[in-house]
Amino acid sequence: TGSGYYAFLIFNLILAGVPLFFSTVLRIASHWELPWLFRLTLLILWLLFLPNAPYILTDIMHLTRSSEAPAWYDLALLLSCAGTGLLLGYLSLIDVQGIMARTVNAAFGWIFALVSLVLSGFAIYLGRFLRWNSWDVLIEPTRVLGILAATLRPWAHGRALAVTFIFGVILALGYITLRTLLVHQERS
Repeated sequence: TGSGYYAFLIFNLILAGVPLFFSTVLRIASHWELPWLFRLTLLILWLLFLPNAPYILTDIMHLTRSSEAPAWYDLALLLSCAGTGLLLGYLSLIDVQGIMARTVNAAFGWIFALVSLVLSGFAIYLGRFLRWNSWDVLIEPTRVLGILAATLRPWAHGRALAVTFIFGVILALGYITLRTLLVHQERS
């Protein structure tokens, strides 16, 4: 339609690819047995940027605006970007879960994966409702203290708990489904 309304999706897709970049570099660093401090830094950066991948799911809220294009066209655009972002995040999580399973054990790999997805649910809350960005933790680390203080009174933050739980469950179910399909595919 010539409208630039959905141009933000390009930036969000680039951000969704950042965790896959970090997980790929982490996989290579683990294979080459590079220093643990370097690998830990990559892991932290990966975890910090992971929520950018599933965050695109929340961009569906932009569908409510009026557009020159039919609603189905806008929906197709938003869903394709959301699906791509989610897949990029899941692919990066497969990398990191594999590294954790080889480093510790398979159970720890799964626990780490599921905790990462719940943390992503919380980060989606921070991004969508409080308008935080991943790099805010690096630029303004004192903001993290506010989060830590809020954990002392979790029930006072009902919206944060609800968004974290709902998105954490959705992301975990999607990931478990993908992993199950991949295992089934390998066996057939």
